[in-house]
Amino acid sequence: MILVTGATGTIGSRLVALLAAEGAKVRAVTRGPQASGLPANVDIVVGDPSRPGTMAAAMEGVTSLFLHPRAVGDSAAELCALARERGAGRVVALAAINVDEDLAAQPSRFQGDRNKEAEDAAVASGMEWASLRAASFAVNTLHTMAPQVRAGDVVRGPYATFAEPLIHEEDLAEVAARALLDEGPAFRKMPLTGPQALSHEEMAAVIGEVIGRPLRYQEIPPEAYAQGMVQRGFPQAFVAALLARYARGAGPAEAVTDEVAKILGRPARTYADWVADHATAFRGAA
Repeated sequence: MILVTGATGTIGSRLVALLAAEGAKVRAVTRGPQASGLPANVDIVVGDPSRPGTMAAAMEGVTSLFLHPRAVGDSAAELCALARERGAGRVVALAAINVDEDLAAQPSRFQGDRNKEAEDAAVASGMEWASLRAASFAVNTLHTMAPQVRAGDVVRGPYATFAEPLIHEEDLAEVAARALLDEGPAFRKMPLTGPQALSHEEMAAVIGEVIGRPLRYQEIPPEAYAQGMVQRGFPQAFVAALLARYARGAGPAEAVTDEVAKILGRPARTYADWVADHATAFRGAA
């Protein structure tokens, strides 16, 4: 039995579907099963993995654990200990490619992710482990670029030349499935990226090519962009850390890797592939 935390999120929901399709026994932990939309053959358990004391019953018969850093919060180590105590032998943690940076410089922490804690807990768990050090998700551009594309032909944002190798969420879920199902990989920190680093300006051009409409990226002052993000509901601390990251530029840890291709036996999906998979969100259907 594989227990998946964060089972209704961007990665968790895809991971659960992949595991179930391969015939694995899956137990999905969710706070709201009535809205989960998970496959019918999945064991859905109501629970809060950030409170391991409530998870004892859910751990019965579990052999592997998927740690989602936002779902488990600061309780990753305690949850791993509970899983091992109940007989689990493998844990796969979702982390981030910048996990070794200063915690205050990691924007996702201000959205609730505890990537460092999840990875450290997996490594120290006493179980076989793997850490998925994911690059920024391509799906994030649904929040930053898609609304602007639906409204017109200009995408406004800061730091036009900042480039990063965005990863397709389907690739990340497939790698997670392999890490949970296969004999290997184990005891590995895997830096997972898309096949190419694209700048903000290049991303806008790719979107335009895919949807058949020329787009232009217009660089605006970081302060103006920050104000707009906060007005749209993003936490101010997250916005500040994100813009500071853009200002620093991508570091060596964010270089393109071929880990996805090695693990899946095929090239990683491109950003153009991702846009094609989400084209309706850019063409007008939010």
